[in-house]
Amino acid sequence: MIEAINVSKYFNGKKVLRNVNTEFQNGKCNMVIGQSGMGKTVLMKCLSGLYAPEEGKVLFDGRDMSTMSKKEAMKVHSNIGMLFQGGALFDSMTVEENIMFPIRMFNDFNRKQLLDRVNFCLDRVNLNGTNALYPSELSGGMQKRVALARAISANPKYLFCDEPNSGLDPVTASRIDKLVKEITQEYNITTIINTHDINSLIEIGESVNFIHEGQLWWKGDLKQMMGSDNRELNDFIFCNTLTKTLKTAL
Repeated sequence: MIEAINVSKYFNGKKVLRNVNTEFQNGKCNMVIGQSGMGKTVLMKCLSGLYAPEEGKVLFDGRDMSTMSKKEAMKVHSNIGMLFQGGALFDSMTVEENIMFPIRMFNDFNRKQLLDRVNFCLDRVNLNGTNALYPSELSGGMQKRVALARAISANPKYLFCDEPNSGLDPVTASRIDKLVKEITQEYNITTIINTHDINSLIEIGESVNFIHEGQLWWKGDLKQMMGSDNRELNDFIFCNTLTKTLKTAL
């Protein structure tokens, strides 16, 4: 579990995050939603340790990241997987080399152990036999699946996904969503997904955190979200004809 306790973040004297208090449960797809520029990405970077909050703290299974020793913090970082927007694969590396990269950072595996883990992860995302290919030889959906395989390659306890469906067609996006949810539940990972994709939210969202003007404006589950009378949340979720129809049907 990851907890944010009174987390605030400033840039050039401007308060971008304001006293965010929330928690993200194991084995669930914890969604962070909101309009662009409202603080979603800044929150994710604070949670993952890329930014240090000016106020408040982030707890990993009850332990404060800011008070850890360098060795303890490194151990936490070794348990974090990142699925970046766009995949962020290394163009000059093969699929196999991309997936090996984080494993080598935190493990002293021999060649056979590395290959076994790579092949296990590729099998998990249904990309067996693509080891020798380069990212440029893959479709957008395949690249995103390789990026997911890389994100889970070091067997993380915590998985951060930044706009995992960005640039994908609806069918491929749905497949990525289902893979993320399956892997989250199968390995009991604390998964945090930063998204503005309403389809993704409805399909796999379990815990929903709505960020508005740098604050945690609303929090609940999917059923509560559909019945909420929070004006800003409704303006975001039910902003087009299709989602308005869905709300009316419910």
